[in-house]
Amino acid sequence: MTAHLPALIPVAPLVIALLTPILARLSVTLVRITALTALLISLASSAGALQHALVEGTWHYHFGGWAPPWGIEYVIDPLAGIIAVLVSFFCLLVLVYAAPYLAGKPAQEKGYFYTLYLLLAAGLLGMVVTGDVFNLYVFLEISSLAAYALIASGGSRATVAAYRYLLIGTAAASLYLLGIGYLYALTGSLNMADLAVLLPPLAATNAVALAVALITIGLGIKMALFPLHGWLPDAYSSAPAPVAGILAAVMAKVSAYAIYRILYFVFKTAAPVQVALDIAGWMAAAGILYGSIMAIAQRDLWRMLAYSSVAQMAYIILGLALGNIMGLYGALLQILSHAFTKGCLFLVAGSISHQTGIRDIPRLARLSRRMPWTLAAFVVAAMSMVGLPPTVGFFSKWYLMLGAVEAGAWVFVAVLVASSLLTAVYFFRVLEYAYLKEDQGQVEGQTREVKAAGGWELAPAMLVPVLILGLGILTLGIFSDQIISGYIHFALPWRMP
Repeated sequence: MTAHLPALIPVAPLVIALLTPILARLSVTLVRITALTALLISLASSAGALQHALVEGTWHYHFGGWAPPWGIEYVIDPLAGIIAVLVSFFCLLVLVYAAPYLAGKPAQEKGYFYTLYLLLAAGLLGMVVTGDVFNLYVFLEISSLAAYALIASGGSRATVAAYRYLLIGTAAASLYLLGIGYLYALTGSLNMADLAVLLPPLAATNAVALAVALITIGLGIKMALFPLHGWLPDAYSSAPAPVAGILAAVMAKVSAYAIYRILYFVFKTAAPVQVALDIAGWMAAAGILYGSIMAIAQRDLWRMLAYSSVAQMAYIILGLALGNIMGLYGALLQILSHAFTKGCLFLVAGSISHQTGIRDIPRLARLSRRMPWTLAAFVVAAMSMVGLPPTVGFFSKWYLMLGAVEAGAWVFVAVLVASSLLTAVYFFRVLEYAYLKEDQGQVEGQTREVKAAGGWELAPAMLVPVLILGLGILTLGIFSDQIISGYIHFALPWRMP
């Protein structure tokens, strides 16, 4: 089976997703075991494919013996391998976390959740490994449709947020599809590698400029790039805890990966790409400040984290817009950093809500005494968001700062410094309530109920993923130099074989 590792990455969860409605009629436990097994296969396949790409070069996997550009191709290069490992790891970890959340729900509802969750995972992984711009659209829609339904499962407020996300997401997918339609009309090809060869002579045409604009805007909406972020705050803050965790950790990152892949590896030197990156860079700078300021204004912990995501996702685009080695190092390391930090933060927020029903920041008073390990992970993730060493967030921002200085983009340097200060304001406010404020009786009744049920700290299935992410934030920071030199360095466009 090692010869088919690229195919197994998205196919394993996709096949089990199709079987889950049948298996759910037999046993929910069986469904959970098969779902975890499918994601474990995806993770192992991603790791094996990444190792192959680093040692032997890019892995081109052709379906049905049809060579591209006619046939369907999966491509595992160091970039795709890194992101595939990241996505499959988080999908597996969050599914473990979801067990206590699903406890007590009807078997049919659990079956629906596992089916949609596996479809989401398959769609995201397919976007990462495909070598075809149209298949990327297909997988984008699979993941999006699953995400809409998963968000809507959070209740009436979540249903409204999901419907709004559906409308905006459909517009985004349509723009992307129109963009690749222009590419096909120009070149007669949809294969990424083939397009990279055919497009340079056409780079100065208006059709290529329009394709760049449509694709960038469509994927920019999907990754919630300011001011195209309107769907995100309600979707993240209304979704069930495991769904918010996986969306915040990896879904928007895959769209950012797709922007990087298409602009840098498909269009390459096309003149409109630099224009699009310049505009996106200024949008990102504005988004960093906007998201940070809006986060300060929030009383609800989930909405604070949602607006924080608008700012933090913009860091990735800022690095891509800088375009130099340090900027790209920072952007790619920020993908890893934000996945771990925001994934950890949303899982902690979901854990607090699941255990205590608390979402308002002032009601977190002295929560650290009742959930010490959970809040310890929150502290580590908050430090990473602010950019304090030795967390990975410090190093991603450091590389972005070096890239901005190298490019002479002093406005971006000022934005990066200001954003760290603003981030410190809203995270230290949360920590002040959790560690220093006195409990004035807001949750006394809940305290008695939870203690009677066995204490405040989480069930192992929820606590262990949170602690793994907290340790991951520190580990990525401590070994950031090795990660840059051993992995991310080979994901730059001019370093690819």
